[in-house]
Amino acid sequence: MQSVNMSTVSEFILVGLSDAPEVRFLLFVLFLSIYLATMAGNITILIAIGTDAHLHNPMYFFLGNLSLLDILCPTITVPKMLQALLLGNKVISFTGCMLQLFLLIDVVGTEIFLLAVMAYDRYVAICHPLQYMNIVSMKLCAHLTIGTWVVGFFNSLLHTSLIFTLFFCDSNKVDQYYCDIPPVLALSCSPTVSRELVTLTVAGVLGSSAFAVTLISYIHILFAVLCMSSTESRHKAFSTCSAHLTVVSLFYGTTICTYVRPSSTYSPHQDRIVSMLYGILTPLLNPIIYSLRNKEVQGGGNLRWSSFPPLSTEEAWI
Repeated sequence: MQSVNMSTVSEFILVGLSDAPEVRFLLFVLFLSIYLATMAGNITILIAIGTDAHLHNPMYFFLGNLSLLDILCPTITVPKMLQALLLGNKVISFTGCMLQLFLLIDVVGTEIFLLAVMAYDRYVAICHPLQYMNIVSMKLCAHLTIGTWVVGFFNSLLHTSLIFTLFFCDSNKVDQYYCDIPPVLALSCSPTVSRELVTLTVAGVLGSSAFAVTLISYIHILFAVLCMSSTESRHKAFSTCSAHLTVVSLFYGTTICTYVRPSSTYSPHQDRIVSMLYGILTPLLNPIIYSLRNKEVQGGGNLRWSSFPPLSTEEAWI
């Protein structure tokens, strides 16, 4: 394993999107519109949570962090893609590519862990409603959230260092609209088997742990919902949980398809579509699914947390 980067490549060329001027302009308008809508939705949530004291509780604390991640994720990749579509400038420096990959893996990893923390929060609220405020204190929320960011940072640092200490001495064309692990790894002229193994192992252990927390939490939630006496409450809980689980499944499914597999199975065409799902569309959908259905956010916090029993509040939140 090389300890320093001996690469002869000083820049990369992003070749993931169309070269036809007409198509490029249409794609520019499309992705700019999606990006602006994503920013507007998530910034609105952050402003609502930050300015309304009624929303200063664990539920919305986690939601605020999720909105922040949904702002960062497309901001890492979309501006460069828009520049390439509008001006045709597809060149990104070696350092810029490394930084883009590091930030992207950091945000994606942090969001996976945050989704697990949010699932645990829902488990406590539904299964232990009377003890909810004692168990999920703001101090615990802060510790859990900081933990997700720290783990995401070191996870990204490991992956980035493993990739960018390889030799890049031949092609510099990244077959994607941003720098990501599979297309960059495919360009290396060094043996990559050992590093792929480390990458897959670390991603598998951390991802499986986060997924296990999410899955176990929802299994307990499912049993709790089935025990509800009100048919209307059960129907509402199942309906809203299914919407949330759709986003979780989409996020896990696309990230697993992108990262947890050998580079020999890398398919540029397929990966561009998959990466757009979790990198562009998911941050756009999250504000709708997580917040626009929530009456407290819609009403600007006019409904107080203490106005509802813990279980009813959680059902409105899911």
